[in-house]
Amino acid sequence: MPSSSSMRLSLCLSFFLYTSALLFANLVNALGDDAGQLKNYIILVRHPPDVDVTSHDDRVNLYASLISNSLTTDDDSQDDIIPSDRIFYTYSEVANGFAARLMEKEVEEISKKEWFVSAIPDRIFKLMTTHTPKFLGLPMRHHGVWNESHMGKGMIIAVLDTGIRPDHPSFDDKGMPPPPRKWRGRCDFKRCNNKLIGARTFVRSMVTNSTATIPPYDVEGHGTHTASTAAGAFVRNAAVFGNAKGVASGMAPRAHLAVYKVCSPDVGCLMTDMTAGMDAAIHDGADVLSLSIGGPSVPFYEDFSAASAFHAIAKGVFVSFAGGNDGPGSRTLSNEAPWVLTVAASTMDRRIVSTVKLGNGLEVDGESLYQPKNLTMEMLPLVFASDSRNPKASYCVNGSFDGTFDVRGKIVVCMRGINGRIEKGGVVRAAGGAGMILMNEPEEGYSTLADAHVLPASHVAYADSTKIMDYIHSTPKPTAMFVFKGTVMHVPSSPAITSFSSRGPSVQSPGILKPDITGPGVNVLAAWPESVETPIWSHKTKNFNVISGTSMSTPHLAGIAALIKEVHPNWSPAAIKSAIMTTSYLTAHDGKLIRDERDLPADYYATGAGHVNPPKAIDPGLVYDITPNEYIGYLCGLQYTDVQLGAIVHRDSSTVNCSALRKISESQLNYPAIVVSLADNLKNPVRIVRTATNVGEAPATYLPVIDVPKGVSVSVKPKILTFKYANQKKSFVLYFKRSGGVPGTVQGQLKWVSQKYVVRSPISINFQ
Repeated sequence: MPSSSSMRLSLCLSFFLYTSALLFANLVNALGDDAGQLKNYIILVRHPPDVDVTSHDDRVNLYASLISNSLTTDDDSQDDIIPSDRIFYTYSEVANGFAARLMEKEVEEISKKEWFVSAIPDRIFKLMTTHTPKFLGLPMRHHGVWNESHMGKGMIIAVLDTGIRPDHPSFDDKGMPPPPRKWRGRCDFKRCNNKLIGARTFVRSMVTNSTATIPPYDVEGHGTHTASTAAGAFVRNAAVFGNAKGVASGMAPRAHLAVYKVCSPDVGCLMTDMTAGMDAAIHDGADVLSLSIGGPSVPFYEDFSAASAFHAIAKGVFVSFAGGNDGPGSRTLSNEAPWVLTVAASTMDRRIVSTVKLGNGLEVDGESLYQPKNLTMEMLPLVFASDSRNPKASYCVNGSFDGTFDVRGKIVVCMRGINGRIEKGGVVRAAGGAGMILMNEPEEGYSTLADAHVLPASHVAYADSTKIMDYIHSTPKPTAMFVFKGTVMHVPSSPAITSFSSRGPSVQSPGILKPDITGPGVNVLAAWPESVETPIWSHKTKNFNVISGTSMSTPHLAGIAALIKEVHPNWSPAAIKSAIMTTSYLTAHDGKLIRDERDLPADYYATGAGHVNPPKAIDPGLVYDITPNEYIGYLCGLQYTDVQLGAIVHRDSSTVNCSALRKISESQLNYPAIVVSLADNLKNPVRIVRTATNVGEAPATYLPVIDVPKGVSVSVKPKILTFKYANQKKSFVLYFKRSGGVPGTVQGQLKWVSQKYVVRSPISINFQ
């Protein structure tokens, strides 16, 4: 049985609960399980000279001819093998290559060919609002982000997810202009319009020897939710069970949407499918990619989603990726590449409160989305499920009561972990329970979620859980009741980092600060297919649902990036990312530092640079820009071989040569954040160089303000940055010297301050 934390971290949504037998069968089918099985590979190639591969058919014919002499059957005969049947994708934008089903011995044979570059085995990835526009400061009368950016008008946001429900009111195109002329995509629905301009399916990796595809309908809800968060239209009176009521919209409500179904409920999201979706989105003309998808950390040359994103940013396409839901442990991030925006998840200033009132008069506030209006308020017997003889009963696992523990008419206390939060309530209800108190374990701390429970419930913090347990053990007949308080606004401790949000430092590149930014990812209300239950054993919510995860924060940032790009169409993805990071904030609404699930100040490995601040990000003053070639120098600085580098940048061996390139160390990449390591025995200061580009007023003068803890001394040269014209670049050098401190990591910040702007770079300092 998986542990509490592993089950909790595995998916951002509890309704992705698949049987192990079905999952295993599909994984074997999709990926193969031994050397004699067909497995999915991405094959990168060098195109022969003077060969026309402009069309899909040209590429299929070429690649089929390249592999034809290497294919075998189980008896090593060549009979009845059609090479093109093995190829299920060709790539043109993110790679020169194709995806095919091959045996290991066939790949070994292919690897000997002159045209062969590399073979990358397929991988499985997982899927990781009415109020957030106002919370983020987007709608302001006569000024502000929405006014300046025309709500993202003309931008195309590509969402790669589980598909979409095109008939949802969030995708109505009233007032929308036609898509821009650069749009080259297609829609496989009859209901596409000027809002939803594209919809395609890429899940062929799971269909053996077939070119058939399924429609891009969302049968899970996740894709509809993320798409509407990024660019949903305005919908009045949006609510779930009467809570969180308001006008729903995405971050960029006038942007166009293109949706690529790359995930399936029975397998997940395969890298070959994701690559095909990204390849198509870039070709079709997308400005921003949003991927609420992640997997385990692997080197960038083994992570083709990172490689595909590299080619996206090289073509000017911004990429927003989920940081993952594997927190609160350190080194748990997904999507660590420095050229993508890695997004953490935090709360907003809205809670949906369900209060537990105990028999001794004590009240503790928890959360629940389901709050029945006709519930008779009365004290009911309160029991802790661990009193059952079944050891799994404390987690309210299906079948754990089995008639051995009477919960009929009682409120049952269930520990968080092992199974889904809402599933626990279903188990209690099936056994005759009247309500559920869901208690955090220590690692979840103060992080609670408002779920669509199937019975009266309250999800309470760990500190309150101990109070409830103390009460249960203090009296022979404990009782409790629920007091539903509905939607509560202006929560002063918000934003706060939630426990599930993955943390740095980056495993693959610890010298780059990750995640990059945090945004709303808890209790986010957005569009939902009316036909999809929310989730198993739960109620139908009609048009909207409230769910949580870095899946939810990622499209927030994708939409915000589209707003910035509309105002600054010539900015590179790195410049947009810099604007988002250097204008972020670190204080909650109560004036204290943003806190984590422990109610302690969150560090940069939880928040990234800070919480996104769109009104500032649209006019940041200075940016730290990075070209694709500089990223290549950085990859060489990671000591990647030319072959490994080629798997990312997909260039022929004649042009992939780190020995001929200037290597850039992690600390010297022109990143908006700074990571520096200081050893005890360093005699000379550590030298860090950055180059700032003026994108604000000109002329302008900036002065440095450096804030670092004791044990570190920092100086900067020059001490003044003066910009005479727009887009002028100025370099500066920071000198770090250790003067004390103990092993561990501390943090500070550098601010360049002018009369109008404050440009802040977080600094993480490691005392070795």
